Amino acid sequence: MTEAGILAIAQHAVMMMVMLAGPLLLVSLVVGLLVSVFQAVTQINEMTLTFVPKVVAIFVVLLLMGPWMLQMLLGYTASTFTSIAQIGH
Repeated sequence: MTEAGILAIAQHAVMMMVMLAGPLLLVSLVVGLLVSVFQAVTQINEMTLTFVPKVVAIFVVLLLMGPWMLQMLLGYTASTFTSIAQIGH
């Protein structure tokens, strides 16, 4: 396999990482922002108030998007193994 092939595999790995982590990070960011605004408005400074909603939101996103994430990861794994098998030939 050439350097271009190895770079393509690495680029595909980074894109897969962004696609799988993106929804979770985005939801965590939005929920954190909403909780911060709520805390600023009500002047409530409770640490669990920031932690619990994020965990619940991430859990819901994993329940909803988990099958899609698994299919993406399985497809990536299969294509990576195929690419690795072609290196030997």
